[in-house]
Amino acid sequence: MVALHRLLRPEAADLRVELRSLPARRVAAVSATVERSVVHEWYAAAMADLDVAFPPSVRTGPPGGRYANELFTHDAGAVMVYHPVDDPRPTGRIEVVELPAVELAVVVHPGPHDDIAETYGRLGMWVVDHALAVDGPVHERYLAGPRDTPVEREWRTEIGWPIFRIAAA
Repeated sequence: MVALHRLLRPEAADLRVELRSLPARRVAAVSATVERSVVHEWYAAAMADLDVAFPPSVRTGPPGGRYANELFTHDAGAVMVYHPVDDPRPTGRIEVVELPAVELAVVVHPGPHDDIAETYGRLGMWVVDHALAVDGPVHERYLAGPRDTPVEREWRTEIGWPIFRIAAA
């Protein structure tokens, strides 16, 4: 019951939010329109393809993803996962994508994703209080997850909400 209360009325006061400007960048990506009910399976297969094509030695940072709002509001939407790499190249269903520059409000969700919706809700409340939300996909970066360690408490997912800054935070 407490988790439901926090989901419906998230507290944003103690949230550590970083405002971040990301430059445009080229990545190796897999994208599709996906139903929310199968997004985890799609993610696993897409990341496996990227891992085979781009081993750790050529990656320039942690993997990431972008998720259209429609995935959450209409149960299906555009999804993309990617690896930042030195020399992205298309192969199979992997394409080279130019990610546009973006301003984000970023927070780190610790641990498993069982309660990640709560972190999204808290970040959303913070954005309402401190910035203007911009229409666009939410961003995630997977700093550590099940592909890195079986220890769930070590998992770290960055969530980035597109914003337009209206005041110093």
